[in-house]
Amino acid sequence: MIFKAIEFATKAHSGQYRKGTKIPYITHPLNVAKTLIQLECSEPVILAGILHDTLEDTRVTFDELQKAFGNEIANLVKSVSEPNKSDWIWENRKAHTLNHLKKDASQNHLILYLADKLDNIRSMREDYERIGNELWKRFNRPKEKQRWYYEQLADIFSLKLSDDKCSPLVASFQADVKEVFG
Repeated sequence: MIFKAIEFATKAHSGQYRKGTKIPYITHPLNVAKTLIQLECSEPVILAGILHDTLEDTRVTFDELQKAFGNEIANLVKSVSEPNKSDWIWENRKAHTLNHLKKDASQNHLILYLADKLDNIRSMREDYERIGNELWKRFNRPKEKQRWYYEQLADIFSLKLSDDKCSPLVASFQADVKEVFG
């Protein structure tokens, strides 16, 4: 099933690149899956990690995902997908996500978010080291807004994922947030 998910996600993200780079987008879901595999997560969580941006950032529908991977995985992917980007402004989408993580998210949802955001902040740190403040031109919101979001995530992850399994990744996330945002 992992290879089926990789093929599905590769096709769905075909032609997409990481923000402001020439790095194929598929590297991101694969990095997320690697983290989840290293955490020894269940196969449905790993599959959801590979597929986590298909509903949010591609033309894949929930029904297509459900038909290909079943209800559990489709619902996991849906649970970590933001509301329709065209209907919500950035600040409201991020506040919605933070509220969900604080109040409603299951342990699996939190781990998926952590693996996703950990790869994002690692990429940001590497790019920041390479290009400095030029990094912020890639985003729709300035550094201070990004700082607010990532610091809130760090607080939630440290509060909700303090077990032995996740705490090293949470610490890594926090360190990268500090390094990127000062």
